This record gives sequence, structure tokens and C-alpha cells, in this order.
Amino acid sequence: MNSQVPVEIEWRDRSLGRENHAQARTRVVNFYGCLLVTARPMAIEQKLVLTNLANRRSIGAVVVYRGKKGLDGWEMGVELANPETDFWGIEL
Repeated sequence: MNSQVPVEIEWRDRSLGRENHAQARTRVVNFYGCLLVTARPMAIEQKLVLTNLANRRSIGAVVVYRGKKGLDGWEMGVELANPETDFWGIEL
């Protein structure tokens, strides 16, 4: 489903060993994950915590796809670790 949901992503930088946070937004969401747009790319298999800023719910996730950089950022495919039916706050 096409849906722009504002999210925050948190991840541990493997090379620097520190926690990072960034704002992003989704382009497409479904029960299993989303396609989101971020300012910087992440590695495939990067683990992260995704927080839906509309309802403040958080969930573990992993990057499964890194697309091209567009005018508004990098497209990243993210799979939710333990999908929840109400995580996105919309009827899927």
C-alpha cells in the first residue's frame, strides 16, 4: 500500500561501533515491512529499530534491499522482524 509514514530509524554503525538515529519516511508499507527513503544508505542485513512517529510504536527490522539514490534520498527495503498487524496504524 502506498503510504507515507514518518519514521525514526536507529542502528549501530558496525565500523564505528556507535548508535545512530535518523528521520525517514516510507513510500510503501505492508504487513512484512516497507520501502523507506533515508538520507544515507545502509548495508544489506543492517539491523535497526524502526519507530512509527505517528503512533510511537517501535519494532526490530533488517535492511533487505538498497535501491538507488533519488532526489529525496536512498530507497531502502526493510523487513520487520516480528510483524504486528497494527504497527503502521492503518488497515492493510
